[in-house]
Amino acid sequence: MRPALFRTRITEMLGIRHPILAGGLGPKVSDARYVAAVVNAGGMGFIVAAGFPDADEFRGQLRRCRELTQGKGFGVNLYISRQEGGVDRVRRQIDILVEEGVSCVETAGASPEPVMPLLKQAGIKVLHKVPAVRYALSSVRLGVDAVIVVGNDCGGHPGIYGIGSIVQAAHAAQVIDLPIVIGGGIGTGRQLAAVLAMGADAVLMGTRMLVTEELWIHPATKNLVVNGDGTESVVVKKAIRDHHRVFRNASAEAALALDDAKVTDFEQYRPHVMGALAHQAYVSGDTRTGMLDYGPAAVFADAVESAEAIFDRLIDDARTASERLGALELRT
Repeated sequence: MRPALFRTRITEMLGIRHPILAGGLGPKVSDARYVAAVVNAGGMGFIVAAGFPDADEFRGQLRRCRELTQGKGFGVNLYISRQEGGVDRVRRQIDILVEEGVSCVETAGASPEPVMPLLKQAGIKVLHKVPAVRYALSSVRLGVDAVIVVGNDCGGHPGIYGIGSIVQAAHAAQVIDLPIVIGGGIGTGRQLAAVLAMGADAVLMGTRMLVTEELWIHPATKNLVVNGDGTESVVVKKAIRDHHRVFRNASAEAALALDDAKVTDFEQYRPHVMGALAHQAYVSGDTRTGMLDYGPAAVFADAVESAEAIFDRLIDDARTASERLGALELRT
Protein backbone atom coordinates (compact mmCIF):
# COMPACT_ATOMS: atom_id res chain seq x y z
CA MET A 1 0.00 0.00 0.00
CA ARG A 2 1.28 3.44 -0.92
CA PRO A 3 1.96 5.90 1.89
CA ALA A 4 -0.42 8.83 2.28
CA LEU A 5 0.25 11.48 -0.35
CA PHE A 6 -2.52 13.98 0.41
CA ARG A 7 -4.17 15.22 3.59
CA THR A 8 -7.61 16.71 3.03
CA ARG A 9 -10.74 17.45 5.02
CA ILE A 10 -12.14 14.10 3.87
CA THR A 11 -9.12 12.03 4.90
CA GLU A 12 -9.19 13.75 8.27
CA MET A 13 -12.95 13.37 8.73
CA LEU A 14 -13.08 9.69 7.80
CA GLY A 15 -9.67 8.69 9.11
CA ILE A 16 -8.53 7.23 5.79
CA ARG A 17 -5.14 7.16 4.11
CA HIS A 18 -6.15 8.25 0.60
CA PRO A 19 -8.83 10.74 -0.54
CA ILE A 20 -10.57 8.00 -2.55
CA LEU A 21 -14.13 6.80 -2.01
CA ALA A 22 -15.79 3.85 -3.72
CA GLY A 23 -19.45 4.72 -4.08
CA GLY A 24 -22.20 2.23 -3.41
CA LEU A 25 -22.74 0.03 -6.46
CA GLY A 26 -25.96 -1.81 -7.32
CA PRO A 27 -28.08 -3.83 -4.85
CA LYS A 28 -26.02 -6.61 -3.27
CA VAL A 29 -22.96 -5.58 -5.34
CA SER A 30 -21.27 -3.46 -2.67
CA ASP A 31 -21.10 -6.14 0.00
CA ALA A 32 -18.93 -6.62 3.08
CA ARG A 33 -16.01 -8.27 1.30
CA TYR A 34 -15.73 -5.56 -1.36
CA VAL A 35 -16.16 -2.66 1.06
CA ALA A 36 -13.60 -4.15 3.43
CA ALA A 37 -11.11 -4.43 0.55
CA VAL A 38 -11.60 -0.73 -0.23
CA VAL A 39 -11.16 0.25 3.40
CA ASN A 40 -8.10 -1.94 3.82
CA ALA A 41 -6.62 -0.32 0.69
CA GLY A 42 -6.78 3.07 2.39
CA GLY A 43 -10.09 4.44 1.09
CA MET A 44 -13.73 4.41 2.16
CA GLY A 45 -16.46 2.12 0.84
CA PHE A 46 -20.18 1.79 1.46
CA ILE A 47 -22.29 -1.34 1.87
CA VAL A 48 -25.57 -0.74 0.01
CA ALA A 49 -28.29 -1.18 2.61
CA ALA A 50 -31.01 -1.55 -0.02
CA GLY A 51 -29.32 -4.73 -1.23
CA PHE A 52 -29.99 -6.46 2.07
CA PRO A 53 -33.66 -5.89 2.96
CA ASP A 54 -33.61 -8.68 5.53
CA ALA A 55 -32.51 -7.14 8.84
CA ASP A 56 -30.48 -10.16 9.94
CA GLU A 57 -28.68 -10.35 6.61
CA PHE A 58 -27.92 -6.63 6.73
CA ARG A 59 -26.59 -6.92 10.26
CA GLY A 60 -24.50 -9.90 9.19
CA GLN A 61 -22.93 -7.86 6.40
CA LEU A 62 -21.98 -5.09 8.81
CA ARG A 63 -20.43 -7.52 11.26
CA ARG A 64 -18.54 -9.31 8.51
CA CYS A 65 -17.13 -6.01 7.25
CA ARG A 66 -16.07 -5.06 10.77
CA GLU A 67 -14.27 -8.39 11.06
CA LEU A 68 -12.53 -8.08 7.69
CA THR A 69 -11.36 -4.53 8.39
CA GLN A 70 -10.21 -5.48 11.90
CA GLY A 71 -12.27 -2.69 13.39
CA LYS A 72 -11.56 0.07 10.89
CA GLY A 73 -14.37 2.46 10.07
CA PHE A 74 -16.54 1.72 7.06
CA GLY A 75 -19.63 3.21 5.47
CA VAL A 76 -23.17 2.35 4.44
CA ASN A 77 -25.08 3.64 1.42
CA LEU A 78 -28.61 4.70 2.37
CA TYR A 79 -30.96 5.22 -0.56
CA ILE A 80 -33.88 7.40 0.53
CA SER A 81 -36.78 6.47 -1.70
CA ARG A 82 -39.50 8.98 -2.49
CA GLN A 83 -42.04 6.17 -2.51
CA GLU A 84 -44.36 5.56 0.42
CA GLY A 85 -42.52 3.86 3.25
CA GLY A 86 -39.08 4.83 1.94
CA VAL A 87 -38.10 6.98 4.92
CA ASP A 88 -39.40 4.43 7.44
CA ARG A 89 -37.28 1.76 5.76
CA VAL A 90 -34.18 3.93 6.10
CA ARG A 91 -34.97 4.64 9.76
CA ARG A 92 -34.99 0.89 10.45
CA GLN A 93 -31.67 0.54 8.64
CA ILE A 94 -30.21 3.36 10.71
CA ASP A 95 -31.24 1.62 13.93
CA ILE A 96 -29.14 -1.37 12.88
CA LEU A 97 -26.09 0.54 11.70
CA VAL A 98 -26.11 2.58 14.91
CA GLU A 99 -26.10 -0.63 16.95
CA GLU A 100 -23.25 -1.98 14.83
CA GLY A 101 -21.08 1.13 15.09
CA VAL A 102 -21.00 2.26 11.45
CA SER A 103 -18.94 5.45 11.14
CA CYS A 104 -20.38 7.19 8.06
CA VAL A 105 -23.12 7.02 5.47
CA GLU A 106 -23.47 7.95 1.82
CA THR A 107 -27.05 9.16 1.47
CA ALA A 108 -28.71 9.47 -1.93
CA GLY A 109 -32.11 9.81 -3.52
CA ALA A 110 -34.54 12.09 -1.69
CA SER A 111 -33.50 14.67 0.89
CA PRO A 112 -31.89 13.22 4.03
CA GLU A 113 -33.70 15.79 6.18
CA PRO A 114 -36.13 13.30 7.82
CA VAL A 115 -33.29 11.08 9.07
CA MET A 116 -30.66 13.70 9.89
CA PRO A 117 -31.58 13.88 13.62
CA LEU A 118 -31.07 10.12 14.00
CA LEU A 119 -27.71 10.20 12.25
CA LYS A 120 -26.50 13.28 14.09
CA GLN A 121 -27.51 11.88 17.47
CA ALA A 122 -25.49 8.76 16.72
CA GLY A 123 -22.44 10.76 15.65
CA ILE A 124 -22.48 9.25 12.16
CA LYS A 125 -20.87 11.36 9.44
CA VAL A 126 -23.29 12.12 6.60
CA LEU A 127 -21.99 12.49 3.04
CA HIS A 128 -24.95 13.36 0.85
CA LYS A 129 -24.67 12.56 -2.86
CA VAL A 130 -26.29 14.82 -5.44
CA PRO A 131 -26.12 15.27 -9.25
CA ALA A 132 -25.78 19.07 -9.23
CA VAL A 133 -24.30 21.82 -7.08
CA ARG A 134 -27.70 23.43 -6.59
CA TYR A 135 -28.84 20.33 -4.68
CA ALA A 136 -25.60 20.29 -2.69
CA LEU A 137 -26.33 23.82 -1.47
CA SER A 138 -29.70 22.65 -0.18
CA SER A 139 -28.15 19.71 1.66
CA VAL A 140 -25.56 21.98 3.30
CA ARG A 141 -28.40 23.81 5.03
CA LEU A 142 -29.56 20.47 6.50
CA GLY A 143 -26.32 20.01 8.41
CA VAL A 144 -24.66 17.25 6.39
CA ASP A 145 -20.95 16.76 7.05
CA ALA A 146 -19.85 16.62 3.41
CA VAL A 147 -21.31 16.64 -0.08
CA ILE A 148 -20.65 14.28 -2.96
CA VAL A 149 -21.33 15.90 -6.33
CA VAL A 150 -21.46 13.64 -9.38
CA GLY A 151 -21.22 14.88 -12.94
CA ASN A 152 -23.06 13.86 -16.08
CA ASP A 153 -20.43 11.24 -16.90
CA CYS A 154 -21.17 9.08 -13.87
CA GLY A 155 -22.55 5.59 -14.24
CA GLY A 156 -25.91 5.36 -12.50
CA HIS A 157 -27.97 8.49 -11.94
CA PRO A 158 -26.40 11.72 -13.30
CA GLY A 159 -29.46 13.90 -12.81
CA ILE A 160 -31.29 15.91 -15.44
CA TYR A 161 -28.97 18.87 -16.01
CA GLY A 162 -26.12 17.19 -17.89
CA ILE A 163 -23.32 19.14 -16.19
CA GLY A 164 -19.87 17.54 -16.44
CA SER A 165 -17.68 16.64 -13.48
CA ILE A 166 -14.97 19.20 -14.24
CA VAL A 167 -17.51 22.03 -14.07
CA GLN A 168 -19.12 20.60 -10.93
CA ALA A 169 -15.72 20.35 -9.20
CA ALA A 170 -14.74 23.95 -9.89
CA HIS A 171 -18.19 25.34 -9.10
CA ALA A 172 -18.70 23.37 -5.89
CA ALA A 173 -15.42 24.61 -4.45
CA GLN A 174 -16.49 28.20 -5.15
CA VAL A 175 -19.77 28.08 -3.27
CA ILE A 176 -19.58 25.30 -0.65
CA ASP A 177 -17.52 25.47 2.54
CA LEU A 178 -17.99 21.82 3.54
CA PRO A 179 -15.70 18.98 2.45
CA ILE A 180 -16.44 18.13 -1.19
CA VAL A 181 -16.16 14.83 -3.04
CA ILE A 182 -16.36 14.74 -6.84
CA GLY A 183 -17.53 11.73 -8.83
CA GLY A 184 -18.41 10.93 -12.41
CA GLY A 185 -15.91 9.70 -14.99
CA ILE A 186 -13.13 9.42 -12.41
CA GLY A 187 -10.61 6.63 -12.84
CA THR A 188 -7.07 8.03 -12.76
CA GLY A 189 -4.72 9.69 -10.33
CA ARG A 190 -4.28 12.70 -12.58
CA GLN A 191 -8.01 13.33 -12.16
CA LEU A 192 -7.60 13.01 -8.42
CA ALA A 193 -4.80 15.59 -8.48
CA ALA A 194 -6.91 17.89 -10.67
CA VAL A 195 -9.95 17.65 -8.40
CA LEU A 196 -7.85 18.45 -5.35
CA ALA A 197 -6.25 21.37 -7.19
CA MET A 198 -9.71 22.76 -7.92
CA GLY A 199 -10.56 22.80 -4.22
CA ALA A 200 -12.29 19.47 -3.62
CA ASP A 201 -11.22 16.97 -0.97
CA ALA A 202 -11.64 13.52 -2.53
CA VAL A 203 -12.91 11.59 -5.52
CA LEU A 204 -15.68 9.01 -5.75
CA MET A 205 -15.36 6.07 -8.15
CA GLY A 206 -17.96 3.57 -9.32
CA THR A 207 -17.45 2.15 -12.80
CA ARG A 208 -13.67 2.06 -12.33
CA MET A 209 -14.15 -0.28 -9.39
CA LEU A 210 -16.29 -2.83 -11.24
CA VAL A 211 -13.08 -4.72 -12.09
CA THR A 212 -12.01 -5.12 -8.47
CA GLU A 213 -10.88 -8.67 -7.66
CA GLU A 214 -12.75 -8.67 -4.36
CA LEU A 215 -16.05 -7.85 -6.05
CA TRP A 216 -18.20 -10.98 -6.34
CA ILE A 217 -19.78 -10.25 -9.74
CA HIS A 218 -19.26 -12.74 -12.57
CA PRO A 219 -15.84 -12.62 -14.29
CA ALA A 220 -17.54 -12.17 -17.66
CA THR A 221 -19.09 -8.94 -16.42
CA LYS A 222 -15.72 -7.67 -15.24
CA ASN A 223 -14.17 -8.59 -18.59
CA LEU A 224 -16.91 -6.63 -20.33
CA VAL A 225 -15.71 -3.54 -18.47
CA VAL A 226 -12.03 -4.31 -19.13
CA ASN A 227 -12.70 -4.63 -22.85
CA GLY A 228 -14.93 -1.55 -23.02
CA ASP A 229 -13.85 1.99 -23.78
CA GLY A 230 -16.74 3.86 -22.17
CA THR A 231 -18.58 4.59 -25.40
CA GLU A 232 -20.93 1.72 -24.57
CA SER A 233 -22.75 3.85 -21.98
CA VAL A 234 -26.08 5.49 -22.68
CA VAL A 235 -28.56 7.57 -20.65
CA VAL A 236 -32.07 6.14 -20.51
CA LYS A 237 -35.40 7.02 -18.84
CA LYS A 238 -35.04 10.65 -19.85
CA ALA A 239 -38.72 10.90 -20.77
CA ILE A 240 -39.69 10.23 -17.15
CA ARG A 241 -36.90 12.51 -15.81
CA ASP A 242 -35.14 9.65 -14.05
CA HIS A 243 -31.93 9.79 -16.08
CA HIS A 244 -29.89 6.61 -15.74
CA ARG A 245 -26.51 5.99 -17.38
CA VAL A 246 -26.11 2.30 -18.09
CA PHE A 247 -24.43 -0.24 -20.35
CA ARG A 248 -26.08 -0.29 -23.77
CA ASN A 249 -27.75 -3.69 -24.00
CA ALA A 250 -31.19 -4.99 -24.99
CA SER A 251 -32.86 -3.55 -21.89
CA ALA A 252 -31.29 -0.15 -22.50
CA GLU A 253 -32.38 -0.22 -26.13
CA ALA A 254 -35.96 -0.95 -25.07
CA ALA A 255 -35.89 1.96 -22.64
CA LEU A 256 -34.39 4.22 -25.33
CA ALA A 257 -37.25 3.31 -27.65
CA LEU A 258 -39.74 4.34 -24.98
CA ASP A 259 -37.83 7.60 -24.47
CA ASP A 260 -37.90 8.30 -28.19
CA ALA A 261 -41.65 7.72 -28.18
CA LYS A 262 -41.90 10.15 -25.23
CA VAL A 263 -43.60 7.53 -23.06
CA THR A 264 -44.10 8.82 -19.51
CA ASP A 265 -45.89 5.80 -18.04
CA PHE A 266 -43.35 4.06 -15.80
CA GLU A 267 -45.21 0.76 -16.04
CA GLN A 268 -44.08 0.46 -19.65
CA TYR A 269 -40.45 0.80 -18.52
CA ARG A 270 -40.80 -1.57 -15.58
CA PRO A 271 -40.19 -4.89 -17.44
CA HIS A 272 -36.84 -3.55 -18.67
CA VAL A 273 -35.58 -1.79 -15.54
CA MET A 274 -36.39 -4.26 -12.76
CA GLY A 275 -33.51 -4.66 -10.35
CA ALA A 276 -33.78 -8.43 -10.56
CA LEU A 277 -32.56 -8.29 -14.17
CA ALA A 278 -29.39 -6.45 -13.23
CA HIS A 279 -28.72 -8.79 -10.31
CA GLN A 280 -29.09 -11.80 -12.59
CA ALA A 281 -26.64 -10.26 -15.06
CA TYR A 282 -24.07 -9.82 -12.29
CA VAL A 283 -24.60 -13.42 -11.15
CA SER A 284 -24.59 -15.09 -14.56
CA GLY A 285 -22.31 -12.84 -16.60
CA ASP A 286 -25.03 -12.53 -19.25
CA THR A 287 -25.19 -8.75 -19.68
CA ARG A 288 -27.73 -8.66 -22.49
CA THR A 289 -30.46 -7.53 -20.09
CA GLY A 290 -30.67 -5.38 -16.98
CA MET A 291 -29.95 -1.77 -16.14
CA LEU A 292 -26.21 -2.07 -15.48
CA ASP A 293 -24.68 1.15 -14.13
CA TYR A 294 -21.81 1.94 -16.47
CA GLY A 295 -19.97 5.16 -17.22
CA PRO A 296 -17.18 6.36 -19.53
CA ALA A 297 -14.57 5.74 -16.79
CA ALA A 298 -14.66 2.14 -18.04
CA VAL A 299 -11.89 3.27 -20.39
CA PHE A 300 -9.55 3.37 -17.38
CA ALA A 301 -10.55 -0.07 -16.05
CA ASP A 302 -8.04 -2.02 -18.12
CA ALA A 303 -7.41 -5.02 -15.86
CA VAL A 304 -8.99 -7.01 -13.05
CA GLU A 305 -6.97 -6.10 -9.96
CA SER A 306 -7.25 -5.92 -6.20
CA ALA A 307 -8.63 -2.75 -4.64
CA GLU A 308 -5.18 -2.03 -3.25
CA ALA A 309 -3.55 -2.33 -6.70
CA ILE A 310 -6.12 0.04 -8.19
CA PHE A 311 -5.53 2.58 -5.42
CA ASP A 312 -1.76 2.23 -5.75
CA ARG A 313 -2.00 3.05 -9.44
CA LEU A 314 -4.11 6.11 -8.69
CA ILE A 315 -1.71 7.41 -6.08
CA ASP A 316 1.34 6.84 -8.32
CA ASP A 317 -0.42 8.65 -11.15
CA ALA A 318 -1.49 11.50 -8.87
CA ARG A 319 2.10 11.93 -7.69
CA THR A 320 3.33 12.11 -11.29
CA ALA A 321 0.63 14.65 -12.17
CA SER A 322 1.50 16.79 -9.15
CA GLU A 323 5.18 16.72 -10.05
CA ARG A 324 4.40 17.66 -13.65
CA LEU A 325 2.39 20.65 -12.48
CA GLY A 326 5.22 21.72 -10.24
CA ALA A 327 7.70 21.43 -13.10
CA LEU A 328 5.52 23.69 -15.24
CA GLU A 329 5.38 26.43 -12.65
CA LEU A 330 7.22 29.58 -13.66
CA ARG A 331 9.80 30.67 -11.12
CA THR A 332 11.43 34.10 -11.06
